[in-house]
Amino acid sequence: MITVNGMAHVILTVSQFDKAKAFYATLMPALGMKCVFDGSEMCYFVGARTALGIQPCLAEHAGERFVQGRVGLHHICFRARSREDVDAVAALLVEMDAHIVSPAKEGPWAPGYYYVLCEDPDGIRVEVNFVPGQGVLAKDESFNPGGDYH
Repeated sequence: MITVNGMAHVILTVSQFDKAKAFYATLMPALGMKCVFDGSEMCYFVGARTALGIQPCLAEHAGERFVQGRVGLHHICFRARSREDVDAVAALLVEMDAHIVSPAKEGPWAPGYYYVLCEDPDGIRVEVNFVPGQGVLAKDESFNPGGDYH
């Protein structure tokens, strides 16, 4: 059996590249990720055992917004090390005047699940969560995989 070592990277295609660069250039360093490439066609952040890249969409899609229910990406989620870290991200999002979909709160998806959820300038949902212990791998009746998953 092959066991992967986490998620290597996610690349997001955005219609408002300059606004997205500003958004992620503020958020990613707060999550321990450093911008290692900042060009006109790609911006790439690395750290915390993962990477996130953003790139502009093709010209014919400029001005479109992300639609969460379409085929493809639903949202991205970064794992925090504590509830306090989630609260710190929530405070940063307020400072950034980000669109906050859900303020920091508990969710039903795993025992102790705590998260904040926002949208980037294109409406792509970005979550930061903390799940104590073994999360959904723990035997707990409160896990609700059919819950309303933001």
